[in-house]
Parts: sequence; C-alpha cells; structure tokens
Amino acid sequence: MSLQPASLPLTSQQLSERHFRSIAEVIEARVGIQLPSSKRTMVEGRLRKRVRALQLDSLDAYARHLFDEGRLADEFVHLVDCVTTNKTDFFREPAHFDILRDTLVPRLCALAAHRGDRPLLKIWSSAASTGAEAYTLAMVLQDMIGAGQRFDYAILGTDISTEVLRSAADGIYSEEMLAAVPPAFRRRYVMAARDPARQVGRIVPELRRRVRFRRLNLMDERYGVDRDVDVVFCRNVLIYFDRPTQRAVLERLSGHLRPGGYLVVGHSESMSVSGVPGLTQVTSTVFRR
Repeated sequence: MSLQPASLPLTSQQLSERHFRSIAEVIEARVGIQLPSSKRTMVEGRLRKRVRALQLDSLDAYARHLFDEGRLADEFVHLVDCVTTNKTDFFREPAHFDILRDTLVPRLCALAAHRGDRPLLKIWSSAASTGAEAYTLAMVLQDMIGAGQRFDYAILGTDISTEVLRSAADGIYSEEMLAAVPPAFRRRYVMAARDPARQVGRIVPELRRRVRFRRLNLMDERYGVDRDVDVVFCRNVLIYFDRPTQRAVLERLSGHLRPGGYLVVGHSESMSVSGVPGLTQVTSTVFRR
C-alpha cells in the first residue's frame, strides 16, 4: 500500500503569497529566471510532484521544508528541475544551421589552416535542455564530413537542469519530436525502436560519442569550459533574464570564444548582444569575436 496521497486536498494545492515570493526570489537570484505572479499556477503545478515525492501534505509544507527546516541546499537541484522551462526542438530556427554549414564552418576551418592547426571545431550548446540542439549540430557537422569536408568536432551541451541532462545523454526522443529531423538525416542518425509501439527513436552511437553533457548554471561567475570554443549557441534562454543578467551572461560566454569564434542567439534576442565588448554582428543573430 502506498503511503502517498493520490492527490492533494484542494486547500493544499496552492502556495501562500509569501512562500511563492520566497521561491521566486531564490530562483531569480541563483538562476536568473524571473517568476512573475502570472507564473504562479505553473510553478504550483510543477512542484506538486516534489510534494508527493517527499510525502508532504501541502505546497506550503514544501516551502517550509525549504526555508524553515533548512533543506533548500539539499532540494535546490530538484526545485530548479521543476520550475525551469525546457522548450527545445530539432532544427529549431533552421537558418542558424544553414549559416553554420555554409559560412561559419568554412571560415573556422580556414582560420585553423592559417594557424597551422588541424581543424577541430569546438561547439557549445549552452542551454542544451534535452539535447535536441546539440544533436542537430552533430547531424549537420557529421553530414559535412560525410560529404568530404575535412575537419573534426566535439560538442558540449550544458544546462542547469539535471533531469533534462539525463534525458539528453540517453538520446531517446518521441516520434513527435523527431518529426522535425529531415528524412535523410533521420535515416542516417536516428535508430528506430525495436518495438514500433514505443514510438521513439534514439540518436546513433556515432553522434552520441561526439556530444557530452554536463550541468552548468549560466548565473555562475565562472564557467568551467575551454576558452577556445569556436561556436557558442545560446538561443531562447536570454529572454528569461533581465537586461543586466543578459549582459553579464553574454560577456562571460564571449570570453570562452577563440578570436574569430562565433556566438549564435535566438531571433528575439539579438538586441541583447548590442554593445557587448569584443563582439561584431555578422547577421541579425550571429556575432563574431
């Protein structure tokens, strides 16, 4: 017999205003993501699974667990997993992958040749979520190599959510998500499930070996990442930060680009990059160090 209630009583399904504000302030201070009052229902819905997992009797009991009983440090990773939004798709904003293939990679390979280096491109998906962006990058680069272009590559995917990173490392996606992968890429780089009823596919081992994932908080003052990265993708995450946080994150990211490297942001975020020292605009959403 389970000791966990099937559902919370109606009176237990909401956070007090004080507790909601306490959670919102912690998330903004440590993660940079703002949780206005309009997000309260979403936050409450996502936190209920932690209430059940901890066998607590209400959302406010969960908040007391965090703040009054001193368990915030132990619970923080789970709290972040619950409240962060992890929207991602394969080949999202496809023009970015076209410019990567047609312009950025050829230029970076030419720079490497000028330095006398063997082209090893380092690509960083800095808000990787469940990995669709990182694996899209791998598909595009691997396809270029298959077409005869001579370079090697390594991809790093980072995110603050440990839950999505576990999913990314597995490389298993629903048919609905994989629908955006072009058919030729799907045939080469996605394995069908042995049981068709599962309606999932898995990224082939060849690409999974090229991509590594690890946890990183963009709010940290320092990132444990190489400082000779060729391309940083930071798309559709800056919109959750206020302007000072956007600026600080962008300056830190640009510090990890090698001279001649590129930063790619989302179409709604290009204005955030304006004025960041050392970055020159190449297209509306691509900037060069």
